[in-house]
Amino acid sequence: MAEQNFVDYVKICCRSGKGGAGSAHFFRDNLNAKGGPDGGDGGRGGHVILKGNAQMWTLLPVKYRKHVIAGHGQPGGGSRSSGAMGEDIIVEVPIGTVAKDAETGEIEFEITEDGETRILVPGGKGGLGNVHFKSSTNQSPRYAQPGLPGKEEWKILELKIIADVGLVGFPNAGKSTLLSVLTAAKPKIADYAFTTLTPNLGIVFYRDKRSFVMADIPGIIERAHEGKGLGLRFLRHIERNAVLLFLVPADADEINKEYEILLNELKQYNPELLDKPRLLAISKADMLDDEMKEMIEETITLDIPYLFISSVAQQGIQPLKDKLWQMLNPGN
Repeated sequence: MAEQNFVDYVKICCRSGKGGAGSAHFFRDNLNAKGGPDGGDGGRGGHVILKGNAQMWTLLPVKYRKHVIAGHGQPGGGSRSSGAMGEDIIVEVPIGTVAKDAETGEIEFEITEDGETRILVPGGKGGLGNVHFKSSTNQSPRYAQPGLPGKEEWKILELKIIADVGLVGFPNAGKSTLLSVLTAAKPKIADYAFTTLTPNLGIVFYRDKRSFVMADIPGIIERAHEGKGLGLRFLRHIERNAVLLFLVPADADEINKEYEILLNELKQYNPELLDKPRLLAISKADMLDDEMKEMIEETITLDIPYLFISSVAQQGIQPLKDKLWQMLNPGN
């Protein structure tokens, strides 16, 4: 059920409100049958607005709002009274939501804070009333501006999971098992590729009641940066992680090569990912004796800290927590 409820991509049609027309009104009362212009301005059309909500973790509520329509501005009136603004429509989204133009694919902005609001589609501007067009040569303008139309645009909303540590590895590398051991999360675990189809989050409790958040990113495959498999959907979640924990099983044919392939996929997708602190965990270490560990260490030529762990046998779990905490808090 959790996988069905996790939605990290939606495409919605947004229609902002049109602006109200300005008024071409003239002042009239019992003592003045031919007063000057006093037409008010039309109201602005309603905006479509995104608002960050730290309590949300999925775009599921937005998925069922295929059309988002804001209200129209009202026309201006006499006595320089402005028309009411159209109703703004506020769409709440999780922190880490990226808004894109569906036609061009261009990124417009990202919601990064709780309560942050950004205009997704602006409403049309209200028209000016005839009072603005009075001049020395035209004392009685009988015209006013119409309101500008609203906009109808298709937008793409993508969610990037925000976590302190992101687990990176090939399918069936043991990421879900590790997450279940480190946290209270209960990801789906089985002995076949792509068990995890959506990111799983868990809180890792550390010493002295401290904690950090870990995300099990769905398994990466070679050429994922080209969109192979579900690569692009998976890779974008890694962008928001502070530390990357690479997981390579001890029974891999070549640990160096497997790590380099994973690293290359991140580089091809976004070179800035290589600037993040990285740690290599060699899993399934319960299958190794001391001699085998020494043999593996002799073959590792990577410029990255590494350690041996076993999720099943609970080996190396506390040292792993210590190292991750140190990387997340280098000054402490």
